[in-house]
Amino acid sequence: MTFPPGTAKMSLHQAEGGTMTDRLHRALALIDRANAADPKGEAVVYGQRMSAELARLFPGASDVLQVAARGQHVERWLLPRSDYPEGKAGYLDWRREQGRRHAERVAGNMAEAGFPAGDCERVGVLLRKEGIKRDPEVQALEDVICFVFLKFHFTPFAAGRDAEQTLDIVRKTARKMSAAGRMRVLEEFDLPAPLAQAFGEA
Repeated sequence: MTFPPGTAKMSLHQAEGGTMTDRLHRALALIDRANAADPKGEAVVYGQRMSAELARLFPGASDVLQVAARGQHVERWLLPRSDYPEGKAGYLDWRREQGRRHAERVAGNMAEAGFPAGDCERVGVLLRKEGIKRDPEVQALEDVICFVFLKFHFTPFAAGRDAEQTLDIVRKTARKMSAAGRMRVLEEFDLPAPLAQAFGEA
């Protein structure tokens, strides 16, 4: 999976033979420091998995996209789902507020790390998922999120649900992804026929 020509910016750490830029290193460290306070101890691992999948799927990712991936769930535990009403409307409101908070927190981390204001604004676009299906970097971030879910969280998620509920979440996941992302899922995962069909038809 690669970005269309002209959409992926080569970051300095790649252009200089693999050494990470100081500001990128600082931004990622600040996110990890914030996530280290997670009482369940899950946030740092999630961020690192996001970074690893981004590097694997999109090796030409810009510094801003790398920071967005690491900060996708920064301090997520501070706003529990239970703070919002049950049902779809409550869930969507919670998701939107999480995106806003993540964007604000990560932009602050980037500013502290020395990124220019334009990059700090850009990371908010990615984390709020503005322009999904139109903005290649927003879509790349969503594809990475879906891969991390499928690779690390899908099995325990499906264990407590019936076949129809599982198929429904797979369909929703597939719809969020790019065509290239769905194709790669079919190449990498040995899915039962109904689930594979969901990725083939989305």
